[in-house]
Amino acid sequence: MHFLDQAKIFVRSGAGGPGAVSFRREKFIEYGGPDGGDGGKGGDIVFEAVPGLNTLIDFRYTQHFRAPRGKGGAGSNQTGAGGADLVIKVPVGTQILADDEERTLLADLTEEGQRVTFLKGGLGGRGNASYKTSTNRAPRQHQPGEAGEELWLWLRLKLLADVGLLGLPNAGKSTFLNSVTNASAKVGDYPFTTLRPQLGVVRHKGREFVLADIPGLIEGAAEGAGVGDRFLGHVERTRILIHLIAADGDDPIEAWRIVRGELDSYGAGLDEKSEIIALSKADLLDENQRAKLVKTLEKETGAHVFPISAPIDEGMEPLLDAVIERLGDAAREESVVSNDERFWSPL
Repeated sequence: MHFLDQAKIFVRSGAGGPGAVSFRREKFIEYGGPDGGDGGKGGDIVFEAVPGLNTLIDFRYTQHFRAPRGKGGAGSNQTGAGGADLVIKVPVGTQILADDEERTLLADLTEEGQRVTFLKGGLGGRGNASYKTSTNRAPRQHQPGEAGEELWLWLRLKLLADVGLLGLPNAGKSTFLNSVTNASAKVGDYPFTTLRPQLGVVRHKGREFVLADIPGLIEGAAEGAGVGDRFLGHVERTRILIHLIAADGDDPIEAWRIVRGELDSYGAGLDEKSEIIALSKADLLDENQRAKLVKTLEKETGAHVFPISAPIDEGMEPLLDAVIERLGDAAREESVVSNDERFWSPL
């Protein structure tokens, strides 16, 4: 399945059905009168977040969505049937944005089963029976029904994962993902092997968490270089970050600074997320070189650095232990924030 995290679509709610003009004519009934029924309401446009989807690829081939209109009214005061709501199913984590310069956020579907009624269908038109008065016994006017609403929208998917993998291109992120999950991400000895985010489930010591491999970032990613701003959007929903720094890189310290700089520039709280730093491809260095580089990185970053080699499973267990511990801390912090919000709620 191809991955697509952005799509532009057109949506239109259903128009209301027209009201009817009708008069009752029945044998042996002396007084008839108007009996035209109202038209039915048009269908709404509804977005629903459903499990089992992790891409917007379907919206590349189907871009126009129109809800059915309401049926017209009929004689004998019969109201027309309402148009069925059109439910558009999207992956959990989908944002709905306006088609304007600012891409204004209109809705954010972050929970399974969450539904948003986005466009209301038009109301049905009045039939002539509703116009009858003591002075207007035989009205012939009616309403055609309200028109539906229509919009061009952008859908943007931000993956929901517990942990995000970050680093410059060719830092070993895909190899790391393949070694700890059942994913089969493409691996190559050249930059930008990964062109789209990848997800995998890690099982470690009775715990599970979802790991997202974000394609390599380059300098200027926060401004869109290498479509990095789109990739960084997937990191927004992660709880902690694993920052991989390649041991065979030209300047590991500068590599860390570049990625940290892009997180700071992008904003959206990425610079405040808990970060675990790992020195990947550590098996390419001898013991002295490795110890010296780890010490230098720790001094520069102010954090503990885990030397690892994913292909041979070296140093992976301590790193995963730290991830499990951090995830527990992050969950407790979220619980505190949630409790504070409920306490201060005016409702």
